[in-house]
Amino acid sequence: MKMTRKNIIKFSYDSDDAMESCGYLKFTDDNMKSSFLQSLSTMRKNRLFCDVVLLVENTEIHAHRNVLACVSPQLMELFSTDAGTLNGGPIAASDAKLPCYRLNGQITKHGLMYLVEYAYTGSLEVPDEMIRDVYLAAWQLKIDSVVKECARHLVGELEPDICIETRSLPGIERNRRFVQEVDAYIAKNFHLVSETAGFLQLPCVLIEVLYQTRQEMSLVAECSLGRLVIDWIRRQMTNEDVSVSALLERSHMLYLALDNSLQDCADLPPGQESESDLVQDYKRLVLKCPSNKKHRKALKTPGRPRMILYSRDIGDRSEDKTDATASEMDWSLVGCSKLSDHSYVALVTLNGNLTRLSIQLRLNIPTTPSPINTPDVMSTSVSRDEDLEECRQPELFCEVATMSGPKCGLGVAELEGKLFVCGGYDRAECLRSVESYCPETNSWTQQSNMGEARGRVQIAVIDGTVFAVGGCNGTTELDSVEYLSKADRKWKKMCKLPLARSNAGVCALNGKIYCIGGWNGQSGIKQCDVLKPDENKWFSIAPLHTGRYQAGVTAYGGKLWVVGGSDAWNCLGSVEVYDVEANQWTLGPSLLTARRGCGLAEYNGKLYAVGGSDGTHSLNTTECYDEESKCWIAGPNLTSPRSNVSVAVVQNRLYAIGGFSGKMFLSTVEYLDAATNEWTTFVPQTSANIDSLLENSLRAALQNVRSSSSSSSSPDHLTGNGSAPNENTFKPIHTALNNEYNRQQHTPKATAAGTGQQNILYTAAPNSTTKTALLEDEQDDHDSTGEHLNKGAIATAKTAQENSITLLQQLAANKCTEIATAGNHSS
Repeated sequence: MKMTRKNIIKFSYDSDDAMESCGYLKFTDDNMKSSFLQSLSTMRKNRLFCDVVLLVENTEIHAHRNVLACVSPQLMELFSTDAGTLNGGPIAASDAKLPCYRLNGQITKHGLMYLVEYAYTGSLEVPDEMIRDVYLAAWQLKIDSVVKECARHLVGELEPDICIETRSLPGIERNRRFVQEVDAYIAKNFHLVSETAGFLQLPCVLIEVLYQTRQEMSLVAECSLGRLVIDWIRRQMTNEDVSVSALLERSHMLYLALDNSLQDCADLPPGQESESDLVQDYKRLVLKCPSNKKHRKALKTPGRPRMILYSRDIGDRSEDKTDATASEMDWSLVGCSKLSDHSYVALVTLNGNLTRLSIQLRLNIPTTPSPINTPDVMSTSVSRDEDLEECRQPELFCEVATMSGPKCGLGVAELEGKLFVCGGYDRAECLRSVESYCPETNSWTQQSNMGEARGRVQIAVIDGTVFAVGGCNGTTELDSVEYLSKADRKWKKMCKLPLARSNAGVCALNGKIYCIGGWNGQSGIKQCDVLKPDENKWFSIAPLHTGRYQAGVTAYGGKLWVVGGSDAWNCLGSVEVYDVEANQWTLGPSLLTARRGCGLAEYNGKLYAVGGSDGTHSLNTTECYDEESKCWIAGPNLTSPRSNVSVAVVQNRLYAIGGFSGKMFLSTVEYLDAATNEWTTFVPQTSANIDSLLENSLRAALQNVRSSSSSSSSPDHLTGNGSAPNENTFKPIHTALNNEYNRQQHTPKATAAGTGQQNILYTAAPNSTTKTALLEDEQDDHDSTGEHLNKGAIATAKTAQENSITLLQQLAANKCTEIATAGNHSS
C-alpha cells in the first residue's frame, strides 16, 4: 500500500511511536538561560523596554514588571492593581509615561537595588554591612529564597554586640528556624550579651520578688524564676489589659502564692504574717497610681520554702511550626543570668516584643501573726523542734508534664488511677493516638492506638474497659464504636450507633454507656441513646428538649446532667437533667454564662463546668453547682482559657486537659488543687520520684540535642550510639549525684566565728564544684513560745534520711536545670 503525505501526517498524530519512526528534531540551548538573563539585565541598565519605575527614598529604579513579578509575590500582587497608583493616587517620576510605585516600610535604596540585581542575574553579592537591608527588603517583598539565605548568613556572623539588633529585625518571628538559632546563640553567650549597649537600651520591667526565708531565695532556679515572671506579665497583659508601657512605669513587688504563681503584693490578703511593713509601704505606693486596675483577690503565701522547676526553659523549642510554637516564642525566656546573690537579669519576649527583666529577690521578714486566727492564714509557728525542721524542708514543685502534642476535642477518663486520653484533633488532622498520664511520676506513656481516627470524641470507662463513641475522622461524623479490652489491651469494634454524630456527650452510669445529643453535620440533635455492653446493643431513650452539641455531660447524684452546648447558632446556658427511672428530661438551673465546649465533672460532691467558649472567646472561667443552694456560683479561674476542653477526676484532682485557648491548640494540663481551691500547672514532688524527675528532664534534654542539631551527635557518655536513651544513659548522672552527696555528707558544717554559730547547708552549684550557702536564716529562730532554738542542736538531731531527701532534692534540681540548659544549647 502506498502511503500519501496526508496519511503520514495523520498517523503521526495518532501514535508517538509513529512520530519516532518519522524522526524529529530535539534541541536544548544550554546558553539560552544565561544569555536571556544577561540580555534582560543589559536592557534594564540601559532602560530599554522598561515598563515600571520603583521609587525608594530619592532614587528611581527602572525595570520590567514581568521579571520582578517572577521573583516577588508581593510585587506580583502590587502590579496586578491599577498601574501607576499606590496609596490612592498617581506617582510622578522622571518618565511620566511609565507606571511608578513608591516602596516604603523597611525597604532601603541599597537593599532594593541588590534585590533587583538578583532578579535579573539569579545571584547575590552583598557586603556584610548591607545584609540586614537586603534581608528586610526581601522579607517585605516576600522573596523567601533571599530571606533564608540572608538569615543563614546572619546566624553565621553573630556576635554578642550585634545579636540583639539581629533578634529585633522586623518579621523575624515568621522565620521560626532563624529565631531558634539566634535565641540559642543569645542564651549560650548571655553573660556577654547582657553587657552590650543593644541589650541595655531595651525597655526594662523592674520586678521584686519577696521570700520569707533565705533558704527559699537560695533555692531559686534562675530560668524557672524568669518563666514565673513572664507568666505573671502575660496574665497582666492578656487578662487585665495592662500595656507594656504601663508595666514600665514603676517597679512591681511580687510574692509566690500557694498555687505556685507570682502575685502582686498589692493584692496580698490582709492579716497574713507576710504583710510586713515592706508590703504595706508598697500597697500605699500602688494606691497612688490611678492607672492601676483591680486584680482578682490573690492567694496567701505558702508556709514552707518552695523550689519551682519549669520544664519550658531557655532554648526549649521544637521546630514544629504550629501555633503553639509561635505562642511560646511570643512569650519566651531567651536568656537569663545571675548578677549577684539575689539579683537576676533576663531577656524575654512579651507578646513578641524584646524586653529586659531586672529581677531582685528581697527578704520579707514576716510580722507577728494576727491575734485573730482565721482559717485562711497559715502560721509558720510550731511548738516542737521536729515540726520546725519539717516546716523548713523545701518543697519541690514541677510543671505538670504536657501531652505528646496540642489537641482538643479529645476523650478523657480515669482508668486505674491514671488519666487516659484518646484521639482529639490538632487543627491538621483527627488523631488515633492514645496516651495516659501517671500523677505519681508526672509522666505520659503512649498506649495502643485506636482503630480509627476520632476527633470531637468522648470516652467512658466501665469496669476497666474503655469505650470510644462516635466522633469525627476529619471528613465525616462517625457511627462506629470501639472498646479497649481490659484483658488483652487491644481495641475492638462494637455495635454501631443508631445515628452518626460527633461532639456528643458520653458518660457511664449504672453499668451503661450513654450518648447524649451531638452534631450530625447539620445541627445539634436531640437524640439520646444508651449502650448495654453485655448485650452489645444500643437503645434509644427520651430525647432532649433542646438539640445540642458540645455540651458538658456527666453523671451526678444518680442522674445525667447536660450543661450548655450549642444548637448550631447560639451558645446555650440551659441545663437538662435525665431521670433514668422515669426516662424523662427536666430543666435544671441555668448556667451563669452560656458556654459550649466546656468540661463537666463531679468533684468533691459538687458539679463543675470548666472553660468552654461563649461563641466569641475561649473562657477561663468555671462554675460550680452546689446541691444545697440549688444554684451555680462562680468558681476559680483556669490558668489558661480553654474551649473544647476535656476534664476528669483522678486521685482527688480535677484535671483540665488540652483545648483551644482562642489563639492556639493546647498540650498543657492543669488541675484544681483541693487545698487552695485554685487551678495550677505545678505538682509537688517527693523523694520517691526524684529519680523519675531527673530521668524525664535528661530525656527531654537529649531529645532537644538530637532535634536541634542533626549534624552533631550526643555525648558518648549520654547516648551510646545515637539511639533512644536506655537505662545506662542515666547511670553517670546518678553516679555524679551520689558522689556529690557523699562528698557533701563528709564536708564539715561551716561555723561562724565567735560565739554566734549558724548552721549552713551546702549544695553544688551547676557547672561548678564550688559551694554556696543555702541556709542562713535568722527570722525563724523562735518557736511558738518565743524561746530561742539552738540551730546546731536541731541540725544534729536531724536524721540521715531527712538530710538525704533535702540534699537530693537540691542536687537533682540543680542537675536537672544544668542538663536541660546545656542540652538545649548544644549544637
